[in-house]
Amino acid sequence: MTGDMTPKSTNQGGASPDLATLLASARSGSGRRRWLWRSVVLGLVIVALAGYLLLAGGEATYSYTTVPARKGDLTVLVTATGSIEPTVSVDVSSEQSGTLREVFVDYNSPVKKGEIVARLDTAKLEADVKSAEAKLLAAKAAVSKSVADMNSARITLDRLTSLVNSRVSSQQDLDAARYSYDATIATKESAEADVLSAEAALQQAELNLSKATIISPIDGIVLSRDVDPGATVAASLEAPVLFTIAGDLKEMELQVAIDEADVGQVAVGQKATFTVDAFPDERFPAEITSVRYASETTNDVVTYKGILSVDNDALKLRQGMTATADIVVQSIKEGLLVPNAALRYSPAASAVTPESDSSGGGVFSIFRPPRMGPLTAPEPAGNERTVWLLKAGVPVAVNIEIGASDGQNTVVTKGDIAEGDELITDETAGNE
Repeated sequence: MTGDMTPKSTNQGGASPDLATLLASARSGSGRRRWLWRSVVLGLVIVALAGYLLLAGGEATYSYTTVPARKGDLTVLVTATGSIEPTVSVDVSSEQSGTLREVFVDYNSPVKKGEIVARLDTAKLEADVKSAEAKLLAAKAAVSKSVADMNSARITLDRLTSLVNSRVSSQQDLDAARYSYDATIATKESAEADVLSAEAALQQAELNLSKATIISPIDGIVLSRDVDPGATVAASLEAPVLFTIAGDLKEMELQVAIDEADVGQVAVGQKATFTVDAFPDERFPAEITSVRYASETTNDVVTYKGILSVDNDALKLRQGMTATADIVVQSIKEGLLVPNAALRYSPAASAVTPESDSSGGGVFSIFRPPRMGPLTAPEPAGNERTVWLLKAGVPVAVNIEIGASDGQNTVVTKGDIAEGDELITDETAGNE
């Protein structure tokens, strides 16, 4: 049986599209996807470019602030504060209790050693002296009587001894006479002791009377007077201060508190200058005469007291004035000096090293900004430091060794640096 064997497409109810329609539809979708992919890639490129321009901002340039190395003098100072005080200051009290009858000096009164500055009421003390004198007279009279009694007893003893030898008197009478004589000797010795006691009591009464007169122990000037006539004075272990007398005010001292970090640099004989609030534009000379070993702690801060001698011929300086002293602990002449700002400076210049990757990186590696890295000097060891010189517009590191510093400049003791070399102290970044 023969027939037409060519396949025929059938479309029943439109359920199966023909092959040509499907192929055309597939080609059309693939084109849209390629267009979409290209759009995404282009967008990423634009974003990367914008990011580069935003982050990189163009190539960085730097302008530098420089200061030339120079020869000059350098003085290292230790600053300490304290107060002006007299070299000698004595608190005058009373060793005797009583009522203050007279006061002979006032504030700023000049006094001489031994001069009377005050006197207590002496009525009772004078009566005590008279009583002691009377007791001494009575004791001496008792001695005289005991001597007479002793002599009488001695005569009786001698007489009875003769009578006993002549067998006129008994041995019993002789023994009684001997005992009586010995008793008079003891009475005489006791009376003599009473005289010594009375003499001591009189001396004490006279001493108490003398203490009622208060005198200046030194030549000087009265800084303070804390009593008035009529005041009651009570002598004790902590007797109240009546007067404070300072020695010669033409020779004063400045007592300063030196920080424990600085005390090792301060020594006797070092020169200093100081200022006081009363004369802010004037500097007064001084010299270290002592640095105490004993520490003083205030609010957990440890200090050591330094004493500076001060010439006060003009009498401008007064006791208690607050002073700030600059002590010269080191002085260098014609040293090579660099500013401390140059020692602190370290350049932050860029090292432009575009990344490359053997595995590729595509368009992102092209637009990646250069890496920025600070040029840091090695860590200093001991007195070694690194400074940066500006040569042909480029920072060049130079290693040096340093010595003393005054807080603003430092002495160079070793290194490839000369007077006039431009030292970089700061930089300012900009964009081309």
